Amino acid sequence: MSSNSKKADLRKVLLERRDSSSFDYIKIASKQIFGKLKQIEIFNKAKTIASYYPIGSEIKTQDIMQEILASGKTLALPKVNEQNLIFKKITGFDNLEKASFNLMEPKDECPEIIDIDLVLVPTVGITRKGVRLGYGYGFYDRFLSKSDAVTIGLTYAKQLVKSIPNSEKDVIIQWIVTEDEYFKTSSI
Repeated sequence: MSSNSKKADLRKVLLERRDSSSFDYIKIASKQIFGKLKQIEIFNKAKTIASYYPIGSEIKTQDIMQEILASGKTLALPKVNEQNLIFKKITGFDNLEKASFNLMEPKDECPEIIDIDLVLVPTVGITRKGVRLGYGYGFYDRFLSKSDAVTIGLTYAKQLVKSIPNSEKDVIIQWIVTEDEYFKTSSI
């Protein structure tokens, strides 16, 4: 079985696991993850933070984004630009519009942000070494391979797995935050 088909099978299992979560679990776990995230000094010191607007059963990041904006920091969200991600500054949720993949993305008039201190990365699954499984499109890997931003993967504890097939294109995530713990990955 190829690495890609192993990833696809694992992605299917992990998405089913995540999608079976109750709304209450997602809400409570997201709040706990935010609490743990605020304990990481590098997150608190970052001036420009890239986040994502959640879809489906992803970690709810709205409270995190509201606090980033309220603290006067720069908040950037991803926008798909052909086969790549770019990050654009938003000053509120009214700067967003529905785009492909049912994503909420910054409007075209939002300015692109190049210099990002920290990226909050969505995950389908992740290992303790920071090997991340996303949706399989490679958007984050392509972006992060060209960025020196600190990466923090937000994930439910049940999405931590022992191993994920990886390749040289896969970017290792530096920090992981779950509802139970936060830690630097063992790859650092």
